Amino acid sequence: MKQIYLDNNATTKVDAMALEAMLPLFTEQFGNPSSIHSFGDKVGAQLKIARRRVADLIGALHETEVIFTSCATESTTTAIYSALKANPNKKEIITSVVEHPATLEVCEQLALEGYTIHWLKVDKKGRLDLDQYQKLLGDNTALVTVMWANNETGTLFPILEMAAMAKEKGILFHTDAVQAVGKVPVEVQDSGIDMLSFSGHKLHAPKGIGALYVRRGVRYRPLLRGGHQERGRRAGTENTAAIVAFGVAAEQAELHLETINSRVRTLRDKLETGILASVDHAFVTGDPDNRTANTANIAFEYVEGEAILMLLNQYGIAASSGSACTSGSLEPSHVMQAMSIPFTAAHGTIRFSLSRYTTERDIDRVIEVVPSIIDKLRLLSPYWQDGKPVVIEAFEPAFA
Repeated sequence: MKQIYLDNNATTKVDAMALEAMLPLFTEQFGNPSSIHSFGDKVGAQLKIARRRVADLIGALHETEVIFTSCATESTTTAIYSALKANPNKKEIITSVVEHPATLEVCEQLALEGYTIHWLKVDKKGRLDLDQYQKLLGDNTALVTVMWANNETGTLFPILEMAAMAKEKGILFHTDAVQAVGKVPVEVQDSGIDMLSFSGHKLHAPKGIGALYVRRGVRYRPLLRGGHQERGRRAGTENTAAIVAFGVAAEQAELHLETINSRVRTLRDKLETGILASVDHAFVTGDPDNRTANTANIAFEYVEGEAILMLLNQYGIAASSGSACTSGSLEPSHVMQAMSIPFTAAHGTIRFSLSRYTTERDIDRVIEVVPSIIDKLRLLSPYWQDGKPVVIEAFEPAFA
């Protein structure tokens, strides 16, 4: 049975060239880049090339503005705590209710420590209210930290506009761009973005490597202290093999950006159109006009997302669900709740996330399989009888 992988917002297949580049770092080129002997020098030179490639992907002017970390969670945590330590007299943070847990958990902890967290709400399409945002920007704001693209729906926030508004007030601006880098053009140089987090394994590099962009001149305080690696901004011996692979993957991501926004977008649209044409009481969540080209988050009413995933898996199809058992909770994902998606639909959301390796044959197979899975599960649903829903919750889906 052919395996079909449509969970690329969770992690991606490692690019073959990235893998080839990293393998010698485990054998012949194993030196510590901080060492002054030739073993270290050779690795150090490769790190410099990788840093430039990663910097180019996000349009950073100086390669030294890129700090390598272990993951995007570390990058985001570092950015938030650095901003607070650099501005000890400011006690307020602005973020959104639909952030990744990497931001949510840190902000919730900071609220317990006495900081005021302003949570930006979203509408039914997952869009932010910029008027609310403008009013919250104040003299006591230490940091704005808002994701660029939502990991569940792909909805893109107006990050450049928001960064410019923060800059007018002299407020630090950080964005979690994990789901944006490699999918949309990112140019930090002439933006108001002060810090930006992203990760290698979302763009076909291995897991265990992330990066934090810090604009030159921004006051910065390290999260990890110890050695003088990363110019004293992140202690710990560099994950050299992963960094080198990250550099190659970044270069390839830049080359394939047009592919993501043309061929992959076409496949994503075909997937959505095909499923919605065959399955009643289903709709796509998020902002139809502004979202990443690879993401389709479809709500299937009156069925459970976990049950859909399990049956898809029997056909060799991998996707994901943000609700219930996958998170150990009986509640739908916080993103679906924030968008006021009814429970009868929010429990049945499935995220299909494509990559440049996705084929039209993959999409055709998913379109063929999904309708029978939904029909089968609705026969077991207490909310579905005689081919129609028993309970109808009023809601105006984004794609209706």
